[in-house]
Order: sequence, then structure tokens, then C-alpha cells
Amino acid sequence: MSDGPLIVQSDKTLLLDIDHPMSVECRRAIAPFAELERSPEHIHTYRLTPLGLWNARAAGHDAEQVIDTLIQYSRYAVPHSILIDVAETMSRYGRLRLEMDPVHGLILITTDTAVLEEVIRAKKIAPLLGARIDAETITVLPSQRGQIKQSLLRLGWPAEDFAGYVDGQAHEINLLQKDWKIRPYQELAAEGFWHGGSGVVVLPCGAGKTIVGAAAMAHAKATTLILVTNTIAARQWREELLKRTSLNEDEIGEYSGAKKEIRPVTIATYQVMTKKKNGVYAHLDLFDSYDWGLIIYDEVHLLPAPIFRFTADIQSRRRLGLTATLVREDGMEGEVFSLIGPKRFDVPWKEIEAQGYIAPAECIEVRVNLTETERLAYATAEPENRYRNCATTRTKRDVVEVLVEKHSEDQVLVIGQYIDQLDELSEVLGAPLIKGETPVKEREILFNKFRSGEIKCLVVSKVANFSIDLPDATIAIQVSGAFGSRQEEAQRLGRILRPKADGRGAKFYSVISRDTIDQDFAQNRQRFLAEQGYSYKIIDADDVFQGKI
Repeated sequence: MSDGPLIVQSDKTLLLDIDHPMSVECRRAIAPFAELERSPEHIHTYRLTPLGLWNARAAGHDAEQVIDTLIQYSRYAVPHSILIDVAETMSRYGRLRLEMDPVHGLILITTDTAVLEEVIRAKKIAPLLGARIDAETITVLPSQRGQIKQSLLRLGWPAEDFAGYVDGQAHEINLLQKDWKIRPYQELAAEGFWHGGSGVVVLPCGAGKTIVGAAAMAHAKATTLILVTNTIAARQWREELLKRTSLNEDEIGEYSGAKKEIRPVTIATYQVMTKKKNGVYAHLDLFDSYDWGLIIYDEVHLLPAPIFRFTADIQSRRRLGLTATLVREDGMEGEVFSLIGPKRFDVPWKEIEAQGYIAPAECIEVRVNLTETERLAYATAEPENRYRNCATTRTKRDVVEVLVEKHSEDQVLVIGQYIDQLDELSEVLGAPLIKGETPVKEREILFNKFRSGEIKCLVVSKVANFSIDLPDATIAIQVSGAFGSRQEEAQRLGRILRPKADGRGAKFYSVISRDTIDQDFAQNRQRFLAEQGYSYKIIDADDVFQGKI
């Protein structure tokens, strides 16, 4: 028995003692393979899951390393059943491989004939297969490469894909490092992806995921389709590529609601790709109407279901997913793993902060009380209206006013979910509001004014959660969100993490209604921040009003 910070339990949960001097070191060591489930003040609960272990395996961690880590940090003897389970779960990855055979085409090959016998008898697998070649090998219908990976993952036998990729149409793309230099972790991320062939790179907002995409394009030197969340993100990608690479304006096309340009590098929005015309997805043929060498999925954790379905059909194209968090609230992480590829690179946010590449951030939860009238309205509200009821309390407005005044010299973002709440805040604060119906041109003008400092405070709806580059934002005040979404918390914190010219840190305030589901949702969102090493300070609204912060 040692005095380690970790307690490993036979139900596959790991309890991390946050007050232990080695807790930070331990958290970093277990992050590649364990998922955080709960993060109250003193003990954080992680869980070992098959997908977490297979992602670690794909990223180059073997069972021996995982077991050594558990033993090294564990306070008590690690249950023998856990050691066996880790080794057996991780050994499942790669016992089946997809390869391209010169005679038979796409084949499924095994190192364990019993596993092959088991899977070919599964109802969902049999229709995807062709002729049996020998005891270890069976042909796969070429069009079913994605489908079979999905089905095998669901059976618990994830296949490693060595079937290779088409090069696509060649197109010269180079990084032009004149007045900037690619960061070491960006280079490692691009190389990790390229050697793996396809997969996901997980980096904090503000850490330069676009540069990783550009570096991957320089590896591929081929036509590239980039899928992004919205038109503003598309234009930011365009600007970055023109600044960082040898591409010129004529080589980059925008495929959005406003334009339909197909160029050697085409940037398309998820909205236009998933738009239906006469009941069919009219634009999904963009995937296969051009000989792409690389497809980049920005904010891959938001990938809509139709794009997953089409991605299953284009497994011969190299695919790079970029995200700040692989958490999907719909539980479709397995689809990302099987169809885009496993996690190829991940680095803790705090590690990049320590290197000075993202701003240090302080996370503060401000708890407000509902008035007696509001408490009664909340208690008697229908379940589906309760969150809106407590998230839009008048007291929050008063707290936001004081916080904005306190930070009047800073660049402040006020972020929320409910438009009527944001309309009111915009009016009270005398600050412009950006919401879904704000035209793209007007959004760009307001974002530019905010970047230049002409506007000090901006009220934004969830349209600003993703892919918006606001390097000088130092304060974010969150008043309501998407029902405890961890991915949203990551994105919102990310709005203020760009490193500041004067080296200042950032502050992320969440204004929460006490003793309501608003508080419960906040705890769920904070799991993501705890996983990255951030701690939340909880203060009372009275401290804000009395100027104690």
C-alpha cells in the first residue's frame, strides 16, 4: 500500500483525491484512457470504458503503460480483475484488421480465428461480407468499409483500418512560415494524424487547430474539403489559409448558403451540406463529386447525423477531425471513432497554458437566489419549462450589470441561451447583440469592432459558441446554457483563451440560480473543466454587489 492519490475500484471507477500533492500529475497520467464522470470539491470520479481504452491504444498507449499508471498512483492494491479487464479490453483492438489485397480487394483479416468466426455470424455483419478466402481471411464488400467498422465496434471488436487511402487529385500546398512558426504540439498533432491515416486531434480552443489542419494539408498536398460550423468560421479558415500557406484566393472556394464555389480547397458549412431539397440531401454529393485527397471536419464533436452516414461511404479518403472535446451529448463518440478515426493526438489544456500558448483562466461561479415569487413560479412550472424559469431570473441581470461595470476596461462577452433574456441584457447594458437572425455581414462588422476595441461588450447567443476568433476577449459571463452541455462549456471558455498581447489572464463567470436544476446542470458542465485541470471558485451574488471580488 502506498500513499497515492488514486483509488482504483473493481467497478472500473477511479477516485482521484484532489487535495493530494500528486493529484495534478496523476490526472495527466490517467487522462489519455479514463473519462471523468463527477467532479465535486475533493474526490473526482473517473471511469474506465472500452472506447476510452481503445482510443488510448490507437494513440500509441499499450495495456502495460495503463496498468503501470494505475499501480503507480493507486493508494491500495489495484483489484486483479481490473488489471485483467484492461489488458483484455485493449487486446481486442487490432485483432481484426481491414486490409487491401491485390487479388481480392478489401479483406477482413484476423490474428484470432475464433473472433472471426464469432463476428461473421453476427446478423449485422454477414450482409457486409463476400467470399471466405481462408480460416483467417474473408472479403468485404468495398462499399461497406465504413459500415463494417461501425458494426464491429458495436460488437466490441474494433477493427484497425490498414486498407489505405486514395491520394486524391494532387494540389501543391505548403506552409509559409515567414513571420510565424508552427508550435511543436501542432507539428506533433499533424504528424500523428498523418501517420495514422485518419483520426481526431483534440486541442483547446485558441491553441491553433486551424494550423494543424493547414499542416495536414501540407502533408497531403491534395485537394481538400473542409467542413465547418458556419459561414463566419468558413471565412476565418480562408483568412488563416491565405496567411499561413502557399494557397491564393483563386484556390479556395466557399460552399455555403451564400456561395457555391468548388475549388481545389473548398470550405463548406454543415448547414448547407445537411439542407434537404424535395426530401433529399441535395449537397451531400459534394463529398464524392470531386477527387478529394483530404476531408477536414472542424468541431467534429458537432457532426450532424447525415454527415456521419455519408462519411461511412467515403472511407478511402483521408479524414481529419478537429475538436476541443470529444464529448458528444448524444453519445455518438463511437461513430466518430469508427468513421472519422480514433484519437491521434490530445494534450491537456493546462499543459498548453503552462507553455504560454493559451491564456490562464480563472473560473468563477456566482450563485444567486430566486425571489419568493420566482421560487413559487419555479416550483409550479411544468418540467420542460423549469430550466428557462430559473435560468432567466431577474437577479442574474443585476449581477451581470455589476460584473460588466467592474470589467469596463476589458473586452467582455455575455453569453446565453434564451433570446428574450439576451435582448433584455443587450438593452440594459447598451451592448450590441449577435443572435441567429443577425445577418452574417452585420455579425462580421460587430466582431471586427469588438476585436479592435471599438466595442467593449458584446452579448452573444449560442451562435458564437463555435469557431469564432476573438483574441482580445478576456471576460466571459455565462447566464444560461444548453442544459448542462460539457461541450458547450468547453467552447465558451475557449472564447477567452487566446493569449493576450499584455499577458493578462481571463475570467469565466457562470451566473447560476441556487437550489434549482440550473445548479445541477452547472455541475455537469464543470466536469469538463475539472478534467482539464481548472477549478471553480463559488461565490455568492452578495459578494458581487458588495464589490468583494
